[in-house]
Amino acid sequence: MSFAAFLLTLLVVTGLVWLLDKHYLRKRRPREAKQPWWVEYSISFFPVILIVFLLRSFLVEPFKIPSSSMVPTLLVGDFILVNKFSYGIRLPVANRKVLELGSPGRGDVMVFRYPEDPSLDYIKRVVGLPGDRVEVRNKRLSINGRPVPLRQVEDYLSRERMQFSRRYVETLDGVEHQILLEEDAPAGVMPSRAFPFSGNCNYNSNGLACTVPPGHYFVMGDNRDNSSDSRVWGFVPDGNIVGKAFFIWLNLNELGRFGSFR
Repeated sequence: MSFAAFLLTLLVVTGLVWLLDKHYLRKRRPREAKQPWWVEYSISFFPVILIVFLLRSFLVEPFKIPSSSMVPTLLVGDFILVNKFSYGIRLPVANRKVLELGSPGRGDVMVFRYPEDPSLDYIKRVVGLPGDRVEVRNKRLSINGRPVPLRQVEDYLSRERMQFSRRYVETLDGVEHQILLEEDAPAGVMPSRAFPFSGNCNYNSNGLACTVPPGHYFVMGDNRDNSSDSRVWGFVPDGNIVGKAFFIWLNLNELGRFGSFR
């Protein structure tokens, strides 16, 4: 059971106990009798669970970064906030969109349910929108036949791996962000298995070219040679979207990491 489903279950149970006590149990108890412990706890926790559920479902949700696929933008151990309404209001648990407020843009850092296992949440950068032709040749990204602007900056030293990587600033629709590339990593990638709309992609030793199907997105990690993403397991359906990541609020290993990011 996902945490959202668990939270909804707690909300329903405590809410039912509160209603039961208000309309039935309270009237049958002697005036001086105490509430049963399970009624007292349910009534006490119900408003707290309700507030947390509403905030987490419709406004913001916290996540912790578990891997290095988004380095240097996001580091392992970063606690981030995800805007739940940037891409529309969705029903909790079912994740069905009921109100259209916006859609992902190129360059957005997006949290979504992993297509191969929706119980897992992944975070990557949106590279291709529905209908886009995404090409990665010799590690150079192009969208609809136009190379994405790229400039090299100082190398990046990974504290985890004690290794330098080439660092670049990439610009997607005006959004500047840093990416990492490793010289000794192969340019070509291969899919882990056949995925929905895998016929939209062509792979060779230099990279790949994919046409993003309607209602789907092509995502990549900023740590390009150390990221399992759409190049490997395919496109992200709109129904899997959780929200837009926008703020780092804590990292216990680096307390200075606080603030918004791109």
